[in-house]
Amino acid sequence: MISEVSLRNFKAFVNLSVPLGGFTLLAGLNSSGKSSVLQALALLRQGFDAFQRGGTSGGSAGLPLNGEYVDLGTGADVLNEDYSGDQQFTVALLGHDGGSSSVVVGYEREGDYLPLVGEGFSSTFWQEGAQSITRDGFQYLRADRLTPSATYARSHEVAVRRRFLGTRGEYAVDFLRAFQDEPISADVLSHPLASSPRLLDQLEAWLGEICPGVRLHAVAIPQTDLVRLDIEFMRSDRPRSNSRRATHVGFGLAYVLPVVLACLTARPGSLILLENPEAHVHPRGQTAMARLACAASASGAQVVVETHSDHILNGTRLAVKSALIQPSAVRLNYFRRDESSSISVSSPAIGADGMLSAWPEGFFDEWDMALDELLG
Repeated sequence: MISEVSLRNFKAFVNLSVPLGGFTLLAGLNSSGKSSVLQALALLRQGFDAFQRGGTSGGSAGLPLNGEYVDLGTGADVLNEDYSGDQQFTVALLGHDGGSSSVVVGYEREGDYLPLVGEGFSSTFWQEGAQSITRDGFQYLRADRLTPSATYARSHEVAVRRRFLGTRGEYAVDFLRAFQDEPISADVLSHPLASSPRLLDQLEAWLGEICPGVRLHAVAIPQTDLVRLDIEFMRSDRPRSNSRRATHVGFGLAYVLPVVLACLTARPGSLILLENPEAHVHPRGQTAMARLACAASASGAQVVVETHSDHILNGTRLAVKSALIQPSAVRLNYFRRDESSSISVSSPAIGADGMLSAWPEGFFDEWDMALDELLG
């Protein structure tokens, strides 16, 4: 597990270390650097894949800024404008056992494949602190997930062999089609209303927190490289309802589908990065998503969530209070940018009762301030 990520001269960060736990929430105002932390981790996975394609003997000559996981532009886009020392940036990781890894990247203003300084992606790098980035089960779901569609992409290589949902969740329906009968691997992930441990039954039960009675059918479209998602809503007055296209159901279900799949299929030792799992979801569903993400962490995965939702925070606090996840496994990080654009991180601790050790100014306090104004 990664216990800390340090970023030097990378995007908004001159030099900042961010503690990570088994379950980590990244919170803060817009443009305070939260997404950049996830992007840095995904960039390392992108570099690892390039290293693997280049062969372990020759290694990789550089770090691709644009690829399957992230599109960061050129060197001018990733080097902090107030960089110190040499024109290079560093992403360093600290493992929970004390092992550390770092990759130093040289600067080319218009380059999108930047040179590595030193050993780069050596085998030692991946053995000391960065294993979760390289393991099967790595998932990175960006905020701009795929909108509802009449059809979805089909890929045996991505969805079936690699079990990757796509950064926008574009292979989630094909993944469901392939693995719907596979049982979930941990009891802690089981929904109490699910009819069986089967992935499809568990998925429908968790999605029922958002869309009660939902039933899904992921099927391949003959003679095409596409799949479709048929959606039904069970009714008490008839055995089944007419199926609907995803485009007729709304954004919430489509946006949260890959998030639920990523959590339900979490593997011990894997890394799951989630941007704004609350997007287009009712508050009740947001609380449920937090509980599920905590369960994925309790099953052995490392989960890092960027969020603007106090319901995600409160769902995490409730998961701790109910002993679904240990308070020592949770890290809450609040990012704040001051007048000089310097970014700092404060990390209030969470107790076994779900209470926080501190409540920094600006940390999910808008409701309290609005209430004070309404009552004033």
